[in-house]
Amino acid sequence: MKSLFTFIFTLVSIITFGQQDFQGKAIYMSKTSVNLDNFARGGEQLSEARKKQLQERMKSQLEKTFILNFDKSSSLYKEDAKLEAPTTGGGGRGPRFGGFSSGGTKYKNTKDKVALEATEFFGKKFLVSDNMEQLQWELGAETKQIGSYLCYKATLLKDANPLDFSNFRRPRGGEDTEDKKDEVKEVKQVLVTAWYTPQIPVSSGPGEYWGLPGLILEINEGTTTILCTEIVLNPSEKEAIEAPSKGKKITREKYSETVTKKMEELRQNFQNRGRGGNRGGGRS
Repeated sequence: MKSLFTFIFTLVSIITFGQQDFQGKAIYMSKTSVNLDNFARGGEQLSEARKKQLQERMKSQLEKTFILNFDKSSSLYKEDAKLEAPTTGGGGRGPRFGGFSSGGTKYKNTKDKVALEATEFFGKKFLVSDNMEQLQWELGAETKQIGSYLCYKATLLKDANPLDFSNFRRPRGGEDTEDKKDEVKEVKQVLVTAWYTPQIPVSSGPGEYWGLPGLILEINEGTTTILCTEIVLNPSEKEAIEAPSKGKKITREKYSETVTKKMEELRQNFQNRGRGGNRGGGRS
């Protein structure tokens, strides 16, 4: 019976993916965990009540839903944006966490080796281009079931995203010294674990990930997990998978430099305001 089922499924897959206008839609849930001890200063740990308050405020940034529309060679990945309730006391949305969950629309074409991201930073629109060099996946024999799909494991060691706040941590245990208790270390490399299914033979996946002999249904990167919760093949309502064109054209490297420079300016301004306030308080 198992052999018969496999034969029937393979036959259906050949027919389905052989169609010229084949298209699919996958829904992903993304969740990032954050070590709130990184928010402590001067060795003082946050109270449990404060941690719970911060977790609630950051929930909309740490738990997201994404939609991947894909065909044989191209895909469009974007957040399923929902209207958020205004925050109180914090003044805005707060920082974003997770390197491949920072909003925007990501387009990939594995045939033409084109990767673009349409995003916005401080009210300015950018069209960020990436180099689509073949990712150096290490294929494994381990398998697991995700929904009705048999998935295989693959791993990848890659450079950490310098704009991903979850790639920073404080020293622990023996690393901790008096002069370094406020120091936050940057993780240089992260291990990525992917689970892909050859039952959907397209070389795509969520975010920046691609290059495996099947659709990637799960990604584990650092403290972030992205899991596919629903797949629809040849949906009745198909979305055009087209490369974005609006925004200032910029490379990923230049975009990272732009964001880093702006964040450094904001940090300096914040520190200067703090020093001014302290001086004022001392005179009163």
